[in-house]
Amino acid sequence: MRYVAAYLLAALSGNSNPSAADLKKIIGSVGIDAEADKINKIISELKGKSIEELITQGQEKLASVPSGGAVAASAPAGGAPAEAAQEKKEEKKKPEPESESDDDMGFGLFD
Repeated sequence: MRYVAAYLLAALSGNSNPSAADLKKIIGSVGIDAEADKINKIISELKGKSIEELITQGQEKLASVPSGGAVAASAPAGGAPAEAAQEKKEEKKKPEPESESDDDMGFGLFD
């Protein structure tokens, strides 16, 4: 991820085609050793591609990913799946262990 971030920083600063040296300089500025093979992979994968187009494509892909309340919104008006899910949750709950005060049969250590 740091290599992608370094590439984006270089591209957003006006360098439309960052080199490996540019990425090494950015990554090295925060005290991290850059791995040449990872830098070369990022450069080869993104070479000749527009960053703006890649970001737009990524946003479109993320828009199709369900998040959070999507299941509740798609439930029918009757709420039957929600009730079934609630029953399953109740079945999975383990009984709470008895408190330790029951184990001493009413006699405490300091009574």
